[in-house]
Amino acid sequence: MTKIYAVGDLQGCSTQLDELVSLLPEGSKLICLGDLVNRGPDSLGTLRRLKSWQEAGKVECILGNHDLNLLARDAGLRGPKALDTLDDILNAPDRAELIDWLRYRPMALSNGKALFVHAGVLPQWDLQQTLECAKEVEKALRKKNNRDFLANMYGNTPNQWKSSLKGVDRLRVMTNAFTRLRFCTPQGEMEFDSSEGVATPPLGCVPWFNVPTRKTRNIQIFFGHWSTLGLLVRKNTVCLDTGCVWGGKLTAAEIHSRGPKLDLLTVDGYDHPMRM
Repeated sequence: MTKIYAVGDLQGCSTQLDELVSLLPEGSKLICLGDLVNRGPDSLGTLRRLKSWQEAGKVECILGNHDLNLLARDAGLRGPKALDTLDDILNAPDRAELIDWLRYRPMALSNGKALFVHAGVLPQWDLQQTLECAKEVEKALRKKNNRDFLANMYGNTPNQWKSSLKGVDRLRVMTNAFTRLRFCTPQGEMEFDSSEGVATPPLGCVPWFNVPTRKTRNIQIFFGHWSTLGLLVRKNTVCLDTGCVWGGKLTAAEIHSRGPKLDLLTVDGYDHPMRM
């Protein structure tokens, strides 16, 4: 039986990716939990590896906020930020092929028992709703002209899900949940200013996975995005962003395991020159 591993945020750390893959049992498959590129030293090499491996059936990749930022940069809708390391992709001869491949990656994946997202899931969504919302965003990304979506996906409002939402507001809420969510109120109002760990939540907010009425609480969810949270392993909640790009670790978990103990693989992260 093929072993499948979920792996946390890569962020252009191709050396660590190669090292981790060398530790996997032969024939294993990876599910990368988003933020494939940016901030690390080799975004281009990382993207090329993942594209090749995905086409060979060895990996699948979920989109994260840094990946969407690359798509917006490619479309000329965003300028560079101080710590961006995307120019190697934007100047590459195979830029168009890489960008086209990236925009066809999913926002969420599920095998019926486990759910894989980059950042989080709103408490009002059950598994079916989560996957339906993911498909809506994917459809917008895969349009031949996706500039309208990319131009309007940024923003903090509306910050709460309503099934009656339409157009850019609906897509923005879904995109924010999948790629930016950390804290929300028990009613599902998202908060975007804080990126700290669970010990210092914003007033009135809790980590999204601690909302007691969350409809996905009985499904095992693997996610990344939250390096200040780090490795979190609970029965149905597994965070695998262990800060690889900031000198932490790159962590993978074998997803067929159930309960609070998982088979974990780790390699040392990239010693980023800007890390604190």
